[in-house]
Amino acid sequence: MTDRPEVPPDWIRRLERLFRTLPEAYQERAWVGTRWRVGQATVAHVFGGEDQLFRVVFRADLSEVMAFEHSGPPFFKAGWGDNVVGIVLDEATDWEELGEMLIESYCLQAPARLAEQVVRDLP
Repeated sequence: MTDRPEVPPDWIRRLERLFRTLPEAYQERAWVGTRWRVGQATVAHVFGGEDQLFRVVFRADLSEVMAFEHSGPPFFKAGWGDNVVGIVLDEATDWEELGEMLIESYCLQAPARLAEQVVRDLP
């Protein structure tokens, strides 16, 4: 079995800053990597793979899943869950775009009362 690399700490900090702005979102260690949740629902999970690449997986609206699936790298559809998609992270990652996708994931996973607070705060 190949070891999985630890996600670079500065990438974790970037994600922490985003999730701190979302009501009742919290961070925890996952079976591998780190995940952010709201209630019992996972919003995002970042981890290093056995192939030594870093990924973040999250939820997308079902209408957008096919776009992730067919866009090609760095985007992909995860092999589990109907609406679980992801991005391979590297030095070229567009963190602003990723942030928007993670906020959408939060809104899909959060109770409506929390998601509404985020929607009101968006420009």
